[in-house]
Amino acid sequence: MITTSNLTSPTRAPEKRSAVVRLASIDVEWTKNYRIKNGNRPFCYSVVWLDLPTGVRDPSDLADVPFHFTSVYVEDADEQPALVRSAANALRTATNSADLITGHQLCSDLAVLAATADRPQPTIDQARASWKQRNAPAEGDPRYLDTRFDAGHLLTGTSRRLVDVCTELRLDVTQPELRGTSMTALHRRWLTEADATAREKISVLNLRHSLSTAYVAAHAAGLGHWAPEGLNVNRVLAATTTGAWDWLASPTFHSLLGEPCLSATAP
Repeated sequence: MITTSNLTSPTRAPEKRSAVVRLASIDVEWTKNYRIKNGNRPFCYSVVWLDLPTGVRDPSDLADVPFHFTSVYVEDADEQPALVRSAANALRTATNSADLITGHQLCSDLAVLAATADRPQPTIDQARASWKQRNAPAEGDPRYLDTRFDAGHLLTGTSRRLVDVCTELRLDVTQPELRGTSMTALHRRWLTEADATAREKISVLNLRHSLSTAYVAAHAAGLGHWAPEGLNVNRVLAATTTGAWDWLASPTFHSLLGEPCLSATAP
């Protein structure tokens, strides 16, 4: 598997300071096949870590809060069981370290992981149970907040798609990766043609999902905010992940940032 991270030890949580609330945001990408039972196949996931100070009068401006991340992608389809085990380990790490775990319709991601595991994964099963009981978590357990279902008090629109939620809240999550194509097509190009740019586009898309979900969850929980004019999530993502993927240096991606392009290595 291909692991990309700004952590020294990607399988471990970052060092936790005192007087912070730790938020872990998880997003899984999977191919969709509804014609057969358990036909969906996970191939990529990411975790974003945000540490937000407690005991302050005003919530943090999230534009100024650094984040850590780990992104995992299969090198070939046979690595799916290993990806599920890796995601289970990431959930275990989040359970042990985070105060708040979030995702956007995380129940679906967890269900796909559980259905495609090659062996029992108690951590995933426990995460699914905790998600169902997120309004009354057990003492000592992290709280779950699902931005599809638990952020309605921030919204006036009816759509709960992540991109629509972010747009209403003035989070710029423009995703050029899907212009003229689909995630399924991009993933197929990686598996059949070893098209690294296609894989990188999905990795960046997936990490954007985790990061923007983290921001919505922090805002919904009263832990953070951004300026009234909005927050460009791509700009924050690029500043933290520089050098992680060539796609970030492409003219197409840099057009989102209002900055000069540093490289033209990707179309």
